[in-house]
Amino acid sequence: MQVETYYYIAALPMLGDIGSDPPLGLTDMLAHVQARPRWRRLVGTLLLFDDLLQREAFLAGEVDSVDPAVLTPVQARNEAPLPADLVATEEPAREANVAVDDLWETYFRFAAKVGHEMGSAFLDSWVRFEVSLRNALAAARARRLGLEEADYQVAIDLSASEEDFTATMDEWAAAPTPLAGLRVVIRARWSWIDDHESWFSFSENELLVYAARLMLLEQWRRCAEERGVETSNPHSPPQRRRQT
Repeated sequence: MQVETYYYIAALPMLGDIGSDPPLGLTDMLAHVQARPRWRRLVGTLLLFDDLLQREAFLAGEVDSVDPAVLTPVQARNEAPLPADLVATEEPAREANVAVDDLWETYFRFAAKVGHEMGSAFLDSWVRFEVSLRNALAAARARRLGLEEADYQVAIDLSASEEDFTATMDEWAAAPTPLAGLRVVIRARWSWIDDHESWFSFSENELLVYAARLMLLEQWRRCAEERGVETSNPHSPPQRRRQT
């Protein structure tokens, strides 16, 4: 255990269970590690996931505002180019791909590269889990609508083959509202972290686990704020909107 790592983790406020209020914002979390370039890159790569979720929701008309931690607000609103790391360098492998799928493919490959180059076991495992979960959700939507599952998969080679999402997909499909379905997914992510945390190790991985949990608490908080304002169908086709 490194003394400096211990300080950075011990200085963070305690997190509650899923559904509790986040004790600090995601931008505060990023600022907490700003002086350490390695941790800033790892944590920033992780929190970029939430920025892209907000961006996707904003472009789909599901939210009216964004509060990104890594991207600038204009980038999150698609009013300015995304960082170079999120710009695909190759043509899409499938014609069915649309901009939103291409962006997620690029992000997951970027995050996997960061995890590999920096030797972060947690980030590497997290990327594989998130790819698998996203693809499982996309496949479930496609099957329900009689569409080709393969047209909605991203970064398949990064999937975690050991993950079983059967119970999660069943619960998600039975959710009465879009937000209820989203909460099912957030709980699944929280449970995965339960199985992969490094509690009281005061290691770099524990710092990333903290950031991942904080991100989920923030997503849950946004769900609570949006309750009663649901306008979309949780079983609608995977989105085919092009970025404007």
